[in-house]
Amino acid sequence: MSMKLYYAPGACSFVPHTMLEAAEAPFEPVWVKIHKKENESAEYRAINPRAQVPVLVDGSETITQILAIVLWLDAKFPRMGFLPSQPVARTRVLETLAWMNNTVHPTFTHVFMPHKFAGTPEAQAEVKAFNARLYRGMLGEIEAMAARTVGASQAFLGGERFGPMDAYALTLLRWGGFAGIDPTGFATLWAHVQKVAALPPVARAIERERLQLNLYQAS
Repeated sequence: MSMKLYYAPGACSFVPHTMLEAAEAPFEPVWVKIHKKENESAEYRAINPRAQVPVLVDGSETITQILAIVLWLDAKFPRMGFLPSQPVARTRVLETLAWMNNTVHPTFTHVFMPHKFAGTPEAQAEVKAFNARLYRGMLGEIEAMAARTVGASQAFLGGERFGPMDAYALTLLRWGGFAGIDPTGFATLWAHVQKVAALPPVARAIERERLQLNLYQAS
């Protein structure tokens, strides 16, 4: 039975989207139009009561949350080596993915949706500016990861094979444009993201989601 991935273009659902493409797994991509609040509909809440993407439906199993989906796909397609098999390396990749998901991602949410965290326009502007500065620093941390990858003559952030860290790094750097951050200012990470984007499975996901890598516009 094929799988079904509920995704929103440009969202963190890009991570499992690329993994499914890389595994050449039969799956049905279902676009959830967040801007039309389809995620808040009764029909979607019946699939995911938290009204979030991504959601992966695999047979009788419905899986939510990035880390859970990543672990599911890694176990389902062991030949892909999405996560390292060596315990310490695997732990370090999961450690970084958790940080991307529970710290970097929410910081960007404060930039992109400040109305969720403050009531007045003035307070929202302060929330956005403050978190944009934090976000820039976090991208600097990922830039350092990319530099260490190059220094170790390693092909990808998590090892010698493409994996979820690479797809999440691409997503987070791309979001920087919305925060007024020029991705080309992180030269090593930008080069890595461009390399990842050129991989055929990643390119297919980018084409389906109609994504532009550099969203920065100089003021």
